[in-house]
Amino acid sequence: MPNFQVPDVVISRLPLYLRALTALAGAGQKVTSSKELGERLGMSAAQIRKDLSHFGEFGKQGMGYQITFLRTKLGKILRVDRVWDVALVGMGDIGHAVVRYQGFAGRGFRIALIFDSDPKKVGQIAGDLTILAVDRMAAEVKARRVQVAMLCLPGQHAQSVTNILVQAGVRSILNYAPVNLSVPAAVRVQYIDPVIELQRMSYYLHK
Repeated sequence: MPNFQVPDVVISRLPLYLRALTALAGAGQKVTSSKELGERLGMSAAQIRKDLSHFGEFGKQGMGYQITFLRTKLGKILRVDRVWDVALVGMGDIGHAVVRYQGFAGRGFRIALIFDSDPKKVGQIAGDLTILAVDRMAAEVKARRVQVAMLCLPGQHAQSVTNILVQAGVRSILNYAPVNLSVPAAVRVQYIDPVIELQRMSYYLHK
């Protein structure tokens, strides 16, 4: 794999390619093309070829891509050829929905730890896990060597929880809280805020 820096916008599209390939494989298809992938994803075939070229050659001109081979390669590039334990913090409505979500299985992640600050929730079972108190978070995350966390808690608590997680060794955070987090350069944060996405779409209404 080339050792130069790949643009983040390229990395952000790789999971879309992987998802499309998984759907094609599930339908029993063996070979695909950049044209077919582009049609499924609403982008140009040239863009897909350019993105993949950052990581090597995966197909031959006029012959397309072997789906199983390309899926395996993208899984390794995205480091989801293994299963990452995830710590989930906050068992409100979003937290419960995430725990019930079945889409993690087989895609590289599993919820391994759940934390909440509400004494009424601590000790309850969510999925097949026991909800733990937040004051146990640092020790449990360190002991399990968890590097990925999801924040499903109110915005006013997000930064203080993030500080604890980072000190405990977390390097990737998926943040549902509607605030921007301050983290060291080595820590990656992704934000999910439905209101932001709705506001982005509403710009195009009635045009």
